[in-house]
Amino acid sequence: MEETLKVTNVLSDPTRFYIYQYITNRHQFVTVQEIADEFSIHPNVARLHLSKLEDVRMLVSETKKTGKGGRPSRLYRLSDEVIQFSFPFRDYKLLSSILLQSLEKLGVDGSIALYETGRQFGKELMEQEIIRITNNAGILSKDDKVRILQNASLMTGQMPSLEWNDDQSALYFEVYNCPFKEVAKLHKDKVCMMHQSFFVGMFETLFTDVTLVEKQNIISGCDQCAYHTQVR
Repeated sequence: MEETLKVTNVLSDPTRFYIYQYITNRHQFVTVQEIADEFSIHPNVARLHLSKLEDVRMLVSETKKTGKGGRPSRLYRLSDEVIQFSFPFRDYKLLSSILLQSLEKLGVDGSIALYETGRQFGKELMEQEIIRITNNAGILSKDDKVRILQNASLMTGQMPSLEWNDDQSALYFEVYNCPFKEVAKLHKDKVCMMHQSFFVGMFETLFTDVTLVEKQNIISGCDQCAYHTQVR
């Protein structure tokens, strides 16, 4: 409870909240000067905001030499810790682990059920997003479909980046936040395959002949999950 109150107090400042949002969307380290320039505040004020966020473990920092002489710069990025608010406390991570272990006891049938359910949830998410935007999915251009994928992924907290190749036959799809990361560390194969099935369900709602190939994985130590996705 005490830790929750500290976090809510830190985020109650509007500028600090927007700084945290900004860093969340950057996917990389930021400097004090960058924050000062972005929010038109003095570097000392920017440093104070960043320090407050670091104090409650929402950010972490490290020093790095610039190669131009002088003292090293301090760089800030998002913490890997999960900030959760719950009154009273609820442990959904434990629940997830219990359910996954139960499915593992069912063997192959349990794995198939997990992947099919993930795929179905991905489809349902996209169907809801399409209905929200248009009554005629047939008029959507490829760029429209990418924007829908982007919005739907953002809604699930995945911080996505999508980019077409030159002839728009394949998408480079990157995710900078895994919403299942803590559970995936304990059940990597099951959770990552379920997550990929979720993505396949999303893509299949908009495209045909979808082939999704994993290139990078956050749980394996990469900065993001990255996929090469062939679509038609």
